[in-house]
Amino acid sequence: MDIPKGLDSVVMSVITKFAVRAKMGKEKYGTTLDRTDLGVLDWIQHAQEEAMDQILYLEKLKQTLVGKPKA
Repeated sequence: MDIPKGLDSVVMSVITKFAVRAKMGKEKYGTTLDRTDLGVLDWIQHAQEEAMDQILYLEKLKQTLVGKPKA
């Protein structure tokens, strides 16, 4: 894949992070997203779990910023 020239620093930063994450995932799990052993429902499950993690991280940051006590 050729990366177009002239991209701004924010886009380049995200591209670099995706590449690093893909390499880490390949090393950790021994596979890539090109794998074919998962079905549509499996991919949906993975996406849901990732989304739930994101909500937890955002809630933690929000509580940290606002200074709310733990529930």
